[in-house]
Amino acid sequence: MEVEIWSDIACPWCYVGKRRFESAMVRFDDRETVRVTWRSFELDPAAPVEREGDGAAHLAEKYATTREQAVDMQESMTTTAAGDGLDFRFDLARSGNTFDAHRVLHLAAARGVQDAVKERFMRAYLTEGELMGDHATLLRLAQEAGLSADELRDLLVSDRYAEEVRQDERTAASIGISAVPFFVVDRKFGASGAQPPDALLALLRKGSDARPAALDVVATGAACGPDGC
Repeated sequence: MEVEIWSDIACPWCYVGKRRFESAMVRFDDRETVRVTWRSFELDPAAPVEREGDGAAHLAEKYATTREQAVDMQESMTTTAAGDGLDFRFDLARSGNTFDAHRVLHLAAARGVQDAVKERFMRAYLTEGELMGDHATLLRLAQEAGLSADELRDLLVSDRYAEEVRQDERTAASIGISAVPFFVVDRKFGASGAQPPDALLALLRKGSDARPAALDVVATGAACGPDGC
């Protein structure tokens, strides 16, 4: 069984969704047959390497609300994440472009360490305040997760895997994905958002039993899109 998960590193619901999917996988009897691939999705493809200014203020602008309300949203998200064992630090987060990080994740997939690199990148962004558009940062973090420094340097000064990132995004658009995380089982069944583990477990079981003619979205939930989370 192939599970593809469209997500962005800069997406808090995607990190929550990752933890909940892992919880579902522990309970899935056929988990040894599952191959997980992380697919690229950029929430803000036009973002600079680092966006200047206050993160809460940017969130308030995106939602057309006040900064105080945006801070309340961040605190609510932090509380939700803590329930899944995650420590979100929006006070440290440095917003910016994630395209090159997605290229590194394609290299990680080719080398068999994609999940480890994905985990390291999400923790770096959402907990540690790392700048994910900075090449030196990507090099250091991806090395920690098992990639070769020389291969990473070669990738980051080239356009390697750029087309693969764009193809992931085109595929997402073609099957109607506009917010992430989005879970797809064998291109048969999908679930949008950071579903509870029970719902993701049901998705895995449903995907192993039936074959619809087109992608059947069986659940929707909290997610992030280009207009916000």
